[in-house]
Amino acid sequence: MIKLKSIVGLVLGIVSVSSMAFASGDMAKRTLKSNMTEVYKVLPPEVDNLSDMFTGGEFYGRLRFNSFLSDKGEDHYVIGAGGSLIYKSAYLNGFGFTAGLYTTQNPWHMDDADAVLYKAGKGVLSRYDVLTQGKYGITSLAQAYLEYQNKAMSVKAGRLIYESFLTKSNDTKMIPNTFEGVTLSTNIIPNTKFKAAYLTRQKLRDHSEFHHLLAYGDDASDPYASYTQNDDPAMHKGLTFSKLQEAGIDDKLITFEAKNNAIDNLSLTFNYTAVPDLVSSAMIQADYRFDVGELKVSPALRYMKQFDDGAGEIGGANLKTKTFGYSDPDSLDSALYGARVDLAQDAWKLRFGYTKIADEGDLIAPWRGFPTGGFSRAMAQYNWYANTKTYMVRADYDFGKAGLVPGLKAFVRYAIQDFDDNKPGVQADSNVLTLDILKEFDAFPGLYMKTRMAYVDGDNDTRAGDGMLKSDSSYNEFRFEINYLF
Repeated sequence: MIKLKSIVGLVLGIVSVSSMAFASGDMAKRTLKSNMTEVYKVLPPEVDNLSDMFTGGEFYGRLRFNSFLSDKGEDHYVIGAGGSLIYKSAYLNGFGFTAGLYTTQNPWHMDDADAVLYKAGKGVLSRYDVLTQGKYGITSLAQAYLEYQNKAMSVKAGRLIYESFLTKSNDTKMIPNTFEGVTLSTNIIPNTKFKAAYLTRQKLRDHSEFHHLLAYGDDASDPYASYTQNDDPAMHKGLTFSKLQEAGIDDKLITFEAKNNAIDNLSLTFNYTAVPDLVSSAMIQADYRFDVGELKVSPALRYMKQFDDGAGEIGGANLKTKTFGYSDPDSLDSALYGARVDLAQDAWKLRFGYTKIADEGDLIAPWRGFPTGGFSRAMAQYNWYANTKTYMVRADYDFGKAGLVPGLKAFVRYAIQDFDDNKPGVQADSNVLTLDILKEFDAFPGLYMKTRMAYVDGDNDTRAGDGMLKSDSSYNEFRFEINYLF
């Protein structure tokens, strides 16, 4: 198993380097949200000559360490250590560029053949590279884009991060999920933030190369071909690369999103995402906030409609292609209904969430944005199969705000996942309990430590309508992460 002394040594080494690199009290150029999304605090200026465009830029560094222990399937572990270096040029007449080099290396791991066991931990390496080359680690220029910006808009072209309802960086491992394409964001519409993207390629966190957006690898001459294209756990395995080629479909993604705050305390969000000739979806969400004394109450509703534009006929209604139990096995038309309410006061917050997926087709979302995210999704869960109901309660507590421990936060979630027992292509019911503990350090801005634990209790005696016994979805998982931004 894992050499604990070596892991502790590496952790202490990272902290030591961090201590020397950053003087106490210095301001961090970036901060992290609880979901590990980066927030830039220092950005390059506008300059008036080409030389200053380069010399006036900013470098952003990051050291990372991730470890995973899990008994999902079989006991397995994997370690990732590395980081990133991002350079943003200054802006000349509104033009600038960004380049981000990322690396993840695996100093401790199991045997090459065991790469197929990795689940959550697969994000710190490329299973394809391990199985075909015995190569542990990825070094990738995951971001490299040109940008034009002014007070009203920003246009980017190249390799980039694009955050929207169904496309996200999901930067909780070592390398973010990034895309190739063109994006636009603007605030030209009053009280509205609008953004749009045309994306041509994607690089999942555990891939060393960019690949197709909605094609599952199926080269008969390569036993590991499924790892070469989009092999996200939420990918539709029936939408294979060969089938799309045969149909003459080029899987490009178009999306636009608008968020309007014209009415006090009310936020309205609309998203449209489409892969032409395959599938499209529209989502609308309303968030409202009001106070009851010192208690802040924030209810929200989400509705998503998925339209089958040809994908169902190619791959079927189920993401795993097991269409028994589906009312129309060749249709991916579907819908999602979500509701939640947040109650917050001082150091604590409670969230009660619920989602229901229509008893039609499964939802397609393999771009690291989760349809049930923010409402009912717990860590590592995929609860958007047809006829799935999920109930979740989440409790957050900020020990710093409470005056107890500065920089310490805890998040606990409990989700009840009620899947369709009749469908063999859908997992058995499960209850999920997760605990996240995040620590920041005032003395060392940019240093974060995070521990995540999950306990999943799944049914082990559920038989689908075809008589087959569903797999027991129970498992335990432990994650430990260190981030240092400078």
